[in-house]
Amino acid sequence: MLIPLVAAATPAAAATTPTVSCTSGKAGLAAKLKKDITAALATRKGTIAVGLYDRSTNTTCSLRSTSAFDSASVVKVTVLATLLWDAKKHNRYLTSREDSLATAMITKSDNDPTSALWKQLGLTKIKGFLAAAGMTQTRPGANGYWGLTQITVQDEQKLLKLITAKNSVLSDNSRAYIQKLMGKVISSQRWGTPAGAPAGVSVHVKNGWLPRTTHGWRVHSVGTFKGAGHDYMITVLTHGNSTMNYGVTTIQNVAKVIHKDLVATTSAATAYVPTSTPQEVVPAVPAG
Repeated sequence: MLIPLVAAATPAAAATTPTVSCTSGKAGLAAKLKKDITAALATRKGTIAVGLYDRSTNTTCSLRSTSAFDSASVVKVTVLATLLWDAKKHNRYLTSREDSLATAMITKSDNDPTSALWKQLGLTKIKGFLAAAGMTQTRPGANGYWGLTQITVQDEQKLLKLITAKNSVLSDNSRAYIQKLMGKVISSQRWGTPAGAPAGVSVHVKNGWLPRTTHGWRVHSVGTFKGAGHDYMITVLTHGNSTMNYGVTTIQNVAKVIHKDLVATTSAATAYVPTSTPQEVVPAVPAG
């Protein structure tokens, strides 16, 4: 009696395992991306969520797009977007202080300026921006612990879309400012989604990592890329990594195949190679 029960359980269990799903307006591209992303993740441990959107070919890929992760420092893009959204509502420019804080927060991933801006904005304004942006799955971290904000691939991709195309939430100047800072991230923090980006493609990135007693290292990367006839964005969120570098490698394996499949290059030597010693400051979290 046990044999048929075991046999029946196996396919059901397999069916619940999330798989990469892709669609595209370009013939053959969705199948290629699905195959290559799946292969890049085949031997990787931990929980991995992936999002890709390319406006040029109307291509979308997703894996675990609604799974929640502790944000670590990728939430800093949301903090900056909230600051600019609120300033627009009050018809004002950023102050010199706000500009300095925002620049350090994004380009160096400095935590103190992030905490200052998080406190200045407050949860009401942050939640107001999330509502305006349609980021309904994002939950701000409590008690000032912005690094524990709950994020999903789906919402991060929504944010990247707002940053990279005209919309009613962020002004053109705000979008340009965010992209400028994400394009000036220091070299030791330009790992992750930029890996393998071809020459001639502009790179804007924000990463984050965070070790905790549960789910090991969270390692994330969000990036936007434009050039060579393409306009695309990639989000990769991970946890359950044994080390920070393990998570970085996982993200970069995915990024490399996406860049390769989207943008044909004549030489592998033109691909962007991130630093071999990635660094990122770790945001404060509660003890225990």
